Amino acid sequence: MLAAIPFPDISPEIFTIRLGEYAFSLRWYAMAYIVGILIGWRIAIRMLRNPAIWQGGPPMSDTKFEDFLTWIIIGIVVGGRLGFVVFYQPAYYLANPGDIIRVWDGGMAFHGGFLGVGLAIFAYARRHAIPLGNLADILAVGVPPGLLLGRLANFINAELWGRPTDVPWAVIFPGQAAQDCAGVIGLCARHPSQLYEAGLEGLLLGGLLLYLAFRRGWLKTPFALTGLFLMGYGAARFFVEFFRQADAQFITSDNPLGHVVRLGELGVSMGQLLSLPMLVVGIGFVVWARRT
Repeated sequence: MLAAIPFPDISPEIFTIRLGEYAFSLRWYAMAYIVGILIGWRIAIRMLRNPAIWQGGPPMSDTKFEDFLTWIIIGIVVGGRLGFVVFYQPAYYLANPGDIIRVWDGGMAFHGGFLGVGLAIFAYARRHAIPLGNLADILAVGVPPGLLLGRLANFINAELWGRPTDVPWAVIFPGQAAQDCAGVIGLCARHPSQLYEAGLEGLLLGGLLLYLAFRRGWLKTPFALTGLFLMGYGAARFFVEFFRQADAQFITSDNPLGHVVRLGELGVSMGQLLSLPMLVVGIGFVVWARRT
């Protein structure tokens, strides 16, 4: 390995308050969720206060959307947690069902959170007679900032790291990441796959969605932005999975890359398997929305 970047000395905890034997810590990962939701909320309010970018005016009021935020938060937390339980560690949680509620120990899945938010959108739109496509498009534009911050928090936590590599921008992650490939490749540097996802899912996709929403009139075509978000996230996640270390429960001596599906000589990871339907449905939404 010619060069590698040492992992920055950043604590996962922003600060800790101790009161006797009790302690409260605010972590970067929790802050990413909080700030991501706040940024998404402000983007949504900005869209709803701009009648010119809608066909026939905004689909809902500011106060209605603020009420909807509660539904979104529940969908993210419940869906994200259950998605992690079902998709990634079902055997463990089947044997330890009491640990399912221990969200403070970590373990959230984007695809589960996406399904939770999708159900919240459908239920809220139906209950309040709001066009489903418009509500979905608002969320599609507001989500990428949260994805960007979440992936940066994953990097700070030194989790969801990439596969061993000798590229010049490889990062020497601490802890388990170093132990898992000790002696395999020099100092055991890895792809900073969290930063790849932050750039693709947060900056690139988010910037494109904002441009199309505010400058190109895509909000006048319901489901078009939703389809583009699904397509963009699915493609970005599928691509980054080639550089991301698979979850430990999928890795065995005869399956070192952690593939969950075999297609001849090719293999598909769990992240790729869950992203493929998003990619397909997203393409379908964009084609259908532009035609109608």
